[in-house]
Amino acid sequence: MPSIMRTTTLPCGETIPVLGQGTWKMGEDSRRRVQEVNALRLGLDLGMTLIDTAEMYASGGAEEVVAEAIAGRRAEVFLVSKVLPSNASRAGVQRACESSLKRLATDCIDLYLLHWPGSVPLGETVDAFEALKKAGKIRHWGVSNFDTDDMEELVGLPEGANVQTNQVLYNLVRRGLEFDLAPWSRKRGIPLMAYSPVEQGALANNGRLEAIAARHDATAAQIALAWVMRQEGVIAIPKASSQEHVRENFAALDIGLTGEDIADLDRAFPPPTRKRGLEMI
Repeated sequence: MPSIMRTTTLPCGETIPVLGQGTWKMGEDSRRRVQEVNALRLGLDLGMTLIDTAEMYASGGAEEVVAEAIAGRRAEVFLVSKVLPSNASRAGVQRACESSLKRLATDCIDLYLLHWPGSVPLGETVDAFEALKKAGKIRHWGVSNFDTDDMEELVGLPEGANVQTNQVLYNLVRRGLEFDLAPWSRKRGIPLMAYSPVEQGALANNGRLEAIAARHDATAAQIALAWVMRQEGVIAIPKASSQEHVRENFAALDIGLTGEDIADLDRAFPPPTRKRGLEMI
């Protein structure tokens, strides 16, 4: 078990873990509630103190699961939630944030993200985020599913450079952003937060990954996760609904991929050679 969680640094100078916990699809079935809460609590015990959720997940149900998991431990947690584009107006952001705070049973969200670009002018959303910061409702803000041109527009706005992260779909079979978005983000010190780093579990049964996993006494899923976490300025937020799965994710921190491994992975999952549109699910 690693003794120290690796971290990366946000533009504001705050450090956060490179391995967090996602909650997509949590809160959808009350029969899984206890298992989901216990999984998140174990993650906190292990140092996976970044928890990502959203008002969209289970229509707020995931935020309620998170609230139960972090009860009595709020100070340990770097809490991330997201507002829907349909709520991204000045008044809508205020209402949505208040609702998320109530479901999360907290008075402040550490990092509040716009879930994807929408029809509300981006400057209006940024102004709303900045107002929430001034009111102490959020500490930082960022975006999700923004491509390079979206990020260029964002940082060109007054106070747009206060963006702290861009949460994107990124894994071995979704490498398109490596062509321009990833280098653009690294140059500006804006970390990417990779959701679905194991492609919703699809990479856990990949034969090409299993061959590499055998060299490390690991699972294919752990290799996929280790590959994401080795990228500079990338945070992985896999979801785990069981304690066994949490431990498996955490152990991926110990995997040191070799040059041979990386070459094999590049052959099996080639990096992009041209610009592609940003993928999202």
